[in-house]
Amino acid sequence: MTTSTTPRSLTAGELRAKLDSEHPPRLLDVRSPAEFEAAHIPGSYNVPLATLREHREELAEHLDTDVVLVCRSGQRAGQAERVLAEAGLPGLSVLSGGMTSWEKSGAPTDYGRERWDMERQVRLVAGSLVLVGALGSFVVPGLQVLSAFVGGGLAFAAISNTCAMGVLLSRMPWNRTPSLDPRKAVAQLAGGR
Repeated sequence: MTTSTTPRSLTAGELRAKLDSEHPPRLLDVRSPAEFEAAHIPGSYNVPLATLREHREELAEHLDTDVVLVCRSGQRAGQAERVLAEAGLPGLSVLSGGMTSWEKSGAPTDYGRERWDMERQVRLVAGSLVLVGALGSFVVPGLQVLSAFVGGGLAFAAISNTCAMGVLLSRMPWNRTPSLDPRKAVAQLAGGR
């Protein structure tokens, strides 16, 4: 299997030009359904990274290389590119800076219910746990282990470029939207071209 080492990166301006062309690319947004619902590029398809990993071969059958992967900052889209490259679909593009750069550029965006993005939620929970561990150790001896555990988890997340806390938070009630049916997402992509 062919794998891509560095995905092609498109700026928000370059993507806008491609979307305005005669043959626009398909947009695959790999953020959580809640993040997608809050703001997304018009016409994009939502296939969260976890779903994409689970159904990569099926998705690769319905995609071509004229696909741009989108997330909040570009990190998850880069992971999605590697997953799809391993499934036999190398050479996909990634929106550089993700939805953050897209929105800053003033590009058209569909807005829904506002929610905190996943990175912000992770920072809040991780910071709160470290604070509880550090300050709570004055009341409950040994509670500083909680801070060490969270610190170790954050270091592992950076090294492995994964985030277990983000996955867990994406399953929380405030991040849920009507359930995403992976087969429906694949069918939409198959019908999209």
